[in-house]
Amino acid sequence: MTATLEPSYQPLQPFGPENGEGEEETPHEGGVMIHVVPESGRARWNHVEDLDSFFVRMYHYHQKHGFTCMMLQEALELLQFIFVVVFSTFLLHCVDYSILFRNSPINTSNHKISLSDAVLPPHECVASLGTVTWLCILVAVIFWFLRAIKVMYHLFQFWDIKIFFNTALKINDSDLDNLTWHEVQHRVREVQLEQQMCIHKRDLSELDIYHRILRFKNYMVAMVNKSLLPIRLRLPFLGEVVFLTRGLKYNIELLLFWGPWAPFKNNWHLKEDYKKVGKRKELAQYLSKYILWVGIANFLLCPLILIWQILYSFFNYAEVIKREPGSLGSRRWSLYGRMYLRHFNELDHELHARLNRAYKPASQYMNIFTSPIMTVLAKNIAFVAGACLAVLLILTVYDEDVLTVEHVLTAITVLGGVVAASRVFIPDENLVWCPEKLLTAVLAHVHYLPDSWRGQAHTHRVREEFSQLFQYKAVYLVEELLSPIITPFILCFQVRSHALEIVDFYRNFTVEVVGVGDVCSFAQMDVRRHGNPTWQTSIRVTSPLPGQTPIEPGLTNQYTQAEDGKTELSLVHFTLTNPKWRPPEDAENFVTALRNQARRDADQLTQVLGPGDNALYSSLQSVSSLGAGFSSLVASILRTNPRGYMEPSMGVGYQPMFPPSSSGEKGGVYESGGSVPSTVRGGLSRAEGPLNSDRGLLYSLHQSTRNNSLGASVFGCGGELAPDPDTLELTAADMSLSTLYLHELHHRHVHRRGYQESSINRSLWQRPHQDMPGIRELGDESGETQRRAEKTPLLLGGAKLPRSS
Repeated sequence: MTATLEPSYQPLQPFGPENGEGEEETPHEGGVMIHVVPESGRARWNHVEDLDSFFVRMYHYHQKHGFTCMMLQEALELLQFIFVVVFSTFLLHCVDYSILFRNSPINTSNHKISLSDAVLPPHECVASLGTVTWLCILVAVIFWFLRAIKVMYHLFQFWDIKIFFNTALKINDSDLDNLTWHEVQHRVREVQLEQQMCIHKRDLSELDIYHRILRFKNYMVAMVNKSLLPIRLRLPFLGEVVFLTRGLKYNIELLLFWGPWAPFKNNWHLKEDYKKVGKRKELAQYLSKYILWVGIANFLLCPLILIWQILYSFFNYAEVIKREPGSLGSRRWSLYGRMYLRHFNELDHELHARLNRAYKPASQYMNIFTSPIMTVLAKNIAFVAGACLAVLLILTVYDEDVLTVEHVLTAITVLGGVVAASRVFIPDENLVWCPEKLLTAVLAHVHYLPDSWRGQAHTHRVREEFSQLFQYKAVYLVEELLSPIITPFILCFQVRSHALEIVDFYRNFTVEVVGVGDVCSFAQMDVRRHGNPTWQTSIRVTSPLPGQTPIEPGLTNQYTQAEDGKTELSLVHFTLTNPKWRPPEDAENFVTALRNQARRDADQLTQVLGPGDNALYSSLQSVSSLGAGFSSLVASILRTNPRGYMEPSMGVGYQPMFPPSSSGEKGGVYESGGSVPSTVRGGLSRAEGPLNSDRGLLYSLHQSTRNNSLGASVFGCGGELAPDPDTLELTAADMSLSTLYLHELHHRHVHRRGYQESSINRSLWQRPHQDMPGIRELGDESGETQRRAEKTPLLLGGAKLPRSS
């Protein structure tokens, strides 16, 4: 293969209906509702200089329940900081522990010791403060004043956002929880048409808004996807460990995004030097030096940060551990897991909703793995500790004076903790061994798991790798406590060595979008440039339906393609959560082809000899195991198949997943993006997109069977999807089905071609030493469109690339 490498950085123009797909509609022609805003309000919101920060604050305002809740939280955090500093100083210097522990006699022998006897007078307390304590207090005071100034700044910023919500969007704070982000975003787009907050383009698409809110997070997700970050450490006895804590993540974001010497000139523009291939080594040396100085600063501040981490963790977790000692044995999604499992262009509340749904099957999966040795030891330890605890409790009930005996109360507390901790290692005797089923349920919600795990869910290798995504709370707490010590060394000796690769990443994967600025090219969800052929070939090889444009092979290779189907799944997720978004031609062709493939598989159900012969059938069977709502949905689809294939037993208490409307009107049904019935109002600020979408597989299956009973029993009267608010959201169900179906198609293609995908701990990707081909312009604001990329095969750095399909 040969290729022409273009070292120049070229802008990417916006795509969509406003650029060459037809003339723009005026607000009145398009049926857009216009908010009447006073002229002063128009001037106020016209040409917002920093739209990134404005949209981020607007999103946080919606998610954090408005002005009052946000300011109250920040004010109480200031008071909490004061409490931690004052209370810690009081415990260290103002308490006479010799009197409290009766190690020193007091004046009156018959005097009963009270807390006031053990508290030193104020002048003695102040006199006992040493130089180190005064230094810590001084640093704490400076930090508190800086934090107070930041809170005051936020006060004015979010007051401005409050006025924007109340006047421009016509949304009161009391209504925030009753509106999905999808509805808020729709109103923002209407205000943009009316007031031109962004002057570079008239109409902001949903993707433009997401790009501005998630600009830096998309870069982080892409770096994690390409294994550039985080750093993996090989430790004795532990093997390879992924270390990413809040402190380390904060320092990486400081270095790469918003710090004073970061590659970004401002929130929306990458420095020009980072776009030039000739500057790569010079910039890498500069970035390496910057990383070194930040690492040294972390090392100097390590004692203070460590003290704060210990104090805050103690006050935050001590009571919880005393009340529920087994809480440290529960699990949580790690920071690395959240970055690895995140889609491109996925907001925080959308990610949290997915991970919350996956928490239960993930916990069940991890709990089925037990160590026989640990189980035997835990049972015997729990037996001995429980026996001693029972004796002490019986003696205490018989005579309460037993509690006055030295260390009896301490022994009861410790023994109770030992018993609770031992039970963590004792498996539930009623536990059912079904690892593949549980891991499939996890995949349906998290959407990303390595292909090498398929069929290996029962192995400890997969369990250990999954534990890096889903870790013990105790492990999380230990990592956070050690973070101030480990972070400086990781920055100085690990991250610095990747400076050149980071510079190359910015240059090769940054595009300029008119009206948005510089964004990560992966976030464009371009299936031609960043798609994985093994996730598309299984759809492409099938002949398209009449009127459908065939999917052409993309310009991807191992370096440019996203791993684990990230581009394809992110595109499907975004189209479901934003059904009104108009994707570019290639993206639209991929989504349409996926839906048409599902319809073909649905039509072929009668010809299937076994569940392994039809990808849709296998996916539906997996979805049915996710819960009652999902199983009812699958049962309705299979039960009403037009050819009568497979009619599962419903049982006496079966009710349709989507009950038909009681009337012929659409009053009980809402279209995608429409108003939500009052019966499901409340708490919608955390909902994933609209509760219903016409862009997914469920709608596609409905279209293929709308002339039979499925249209009435499942999708309600009028031909619209009719979700039952008491079961599940259709968007989430649709994404779960799409995920399993895409994974099934991908697995079948890989199995046929004999591919072996790398596991989650794949080695660091190879970076090229030359620049990537620039992206061609897609069009301009006047509406002209051009080809988006050359069809010339790529050759990186003069090295022959492996075949990707």
